Amino acid sequence: MEGEDKSEEEPREPSRGPRMRTLQSQENSPEERLPTEWSRLGAMARRALMTVLLLSLLLAASVFLLYTFQNCGSCETPECWELRALYLASGNSKVDPCTDFFSFACGKANETSDSVQALAEENKRRLWRILEAQGPWHPGSGEEKAFQFYNSCMDTHAIEAAGAGPLRQVIEELGGWSISGNWTSLEFNQTLTLLMSQYGHFPFFRTYLGPHPSSPHKPVIQIDQPEFDVPLKQEQEQKVSAQIFREYLSYLNQLGTLLGGDPKKVQEHASLSISITSRLFQFLRPLEQRQAQGKLFQTVTIDQLQEMAPAIDWLSCLQATFAPMPLSPSQPLVVYDLEYLKDMSQLVEELVLTQRDFLQSYMILGLVGTLSPALDSKFQDARRELSQKLRELTEQPPVSARPRWMQCVEETGTFFQPTLAALYVREAFDWRTRSAAMELFTAIRDTLVTRLRRLPWMNRETQEEAQDKVTQLQVEMGAPEWVLEPELARQEYSDIQLGPSFLQSVLSCARSLQARTVRSFLQPLPHHRWKMSPWAVNAYYSIPDHVVVFPAGLLQPPFFHPGYPRAVNFGAAGSIMAHELLHVFYKLLLPGGCPACDTHALQRELQCLERHYAAFSSHGRSSFNGSGTFLENAADVGGLAIALQAYNQRLFWHYGETTLPSLDLRPEQIFFRSYAQAMCRGHSSQDSQRTHSLGPLRVHGPLSNTPAFARYFRCPRGTLLNPSSRCHLW
Repeated sequence: MEGEDKSEEEPREPSRGPRMRTLQSQENSPEERLPTEWSRLGAMARRALMTVLLLSLLLAASVFLLYTFQNCGSCETPECWELRALYLASGNSKVDPCTDFFSFACGKANETSDSVQALAEENKRRLWRILEAQGPWHPGSGEEKAFQFYNSCMDTHAIEAAGAGPLRQVIEELGGWSISGNWTSLEFNQTLTLLMSQYGHFPFFRTYLGPHPSSPHKPVIQIDQPEFDVPLKQEQEQKVSAQIFREYLSYLNQLGTLLGGDPKKVQEHASLSISITSRLFQFLRPLEQRQAQGKLFQTVTIDQLQEMAPAIDWLSCLQATFAPMPLSPSQPLVVYDLEYLKDMSQLVEELVLTQRDFLQSYMILGLVGTLSPALDSKFQDARRELSQKLRELTEQPPVSARPRWMQCVEETGTFFQPTLAALYVREAFDWRTRSAAMELFTAIRDTLVTRLRRLPWMNRETQEEAQDKVTQLQVEMGAPEWVLEPELARQEYSDIQLGPSFLQSVLSCARSLQARTVRSFLQPLPHHRWKMSPWAVNAYYSIPDHVVVFPAGLLQPPFFHPGYPRAVNFGAAGSIMAHELLHVFYKLLLPGGCPACDTHALQRELQCLERHYAAFSSHGRSSFNGSGTFLENAADVGGLAIALQAYNQRLFWHYGETTLPSLDLRPEQIFFRSYAQAMCRGHSSQDSQRTHSLGPLRVHGPLSNTPAFARYFRCPRGTLLNPSSRCHLW
């Protein structure tokens, strides 16, 4: 049977054993056997002195322990009362915590509360309040343009009045199309170049600038498979695919009709557009096939790609898309599916020669779908209806319509992220919050270093290397430093021209964003390039930069607040921090990832953890998926253990702890309650790749591996969350 982790036990009073033995040894000392009165008096005096000293020490220790580990009262701040209300509203206290702590913490009436989604929405509401509060901004500044763009987005009356007019103007700039008017046939590559560079639409392939797959600090143009409007999959049933195409055909007919096309002609062009989509989809090679062939990506020059896929004028298209990046025919590219590009090129050559007008319609209809969020309600309603029907066909849960303010906040955040980041951090992540968050991270990091010193499956050399990696790790908290520089925001948006229509504003902002992205890759930066906005509710570890990032949007109630009891901050935010720190050591857990380790001991713990999670499939919960979620499950278990040890150490060295008002939970119980709150996620919150387990498993897996949980909630031996054996990977 696996032993319990002693580091997670409740701190106890210092042992009295050694002192009692000292007293006993003095009672039998040689001096006491001397027949002199002096010896007897001296022995009695020493015994009295030692007794008084011992009682004093015991009294002092008792007072210290009582002061340290007993509650120092209830936290009566508004933040604590709000957290108490959340706990009561989001959980189900009628459920036995020892058998289903996920429902106890997250199972409110008839649904699962989703703390992550709720916090993400609250962060957007904060941005909304910021954008609604008009202020005197410097003319031409990023703040002024961000507020102007937001107001333009919210002016639905003007957008409805403009109707399809702004979109028709765009179509005319592209040479028009034969569905609804005169068509001036532009040369194919001229149209494609305009679509890619001016309108951000990629009808035949995706291309973007990003880190080289094998050299993360080297930017390179990457060409990938296209993204289709329809959710097609290679393994999909033919019946489902046919239904998807029928719905998409109906949608394309709606678009053509809204743009004034003749219904018969629209039907013909929409059908041919579906045919082109189907043929392109058939050219795709699945990721698994490319991996098996050792061709996950290939590096070719623009010249070489031109020879293999000659229908596209690669140099012209890429030069226009990635300006001001200088390109030449010898420019290296990373291509993810070269065979697809060859087949796509042959199809395009065929269509240019035989069905040029249908090829134009295919590109225009795709563009309309891309631009629909910036159009009037008729186009948006058609898009929303298509999305809901496709989700039904692919058995995905429906998505409720977002309010207009949320759409506009998201659009403004996309195009004006540096400006909104500075405004958000100024309001939501002041110096006190940042200081408290850094203090929490330091405690978590130091605890991890301590635990690394006693992992039995690591030899001494590996332990020292692991400790060095942790101490050398960089942390970025809240937001990138550069977003708080006011002068930068004015330079960022000098090329944005807002109006006359909202669609034109969106297009100008999209072009500016693309140019900023290219410039950011061309300029060497001394710091890590963030992968998300500062108001995001997520954290991540960057392997190339060896930096861990905790955005300000994550370090908010209910996961973190400087005024919360320590139990809340350590249980929620602390566990998340520890989880991300363990990402540093993912490689060690993979086959052959730690040749110097005790392979037998490591495999024993890994197999133990796999059995531990697999056991939950028999309790009506999601079964363990070893291939997709194992590393994240391991980090969940280790993260909770590290956060708990750090919390106990902080209690020992810092006097007292508060509790939440009118809530019948001890501080240690609040610690586990706050951990579960951070894992309260509905099915819609799970990412498509399923790298994490579902919420119930993320709660029950780590808690059942933690002896202290069973002790503090008095779970009988053998219940779901108090099993007979546990694992000790971390």
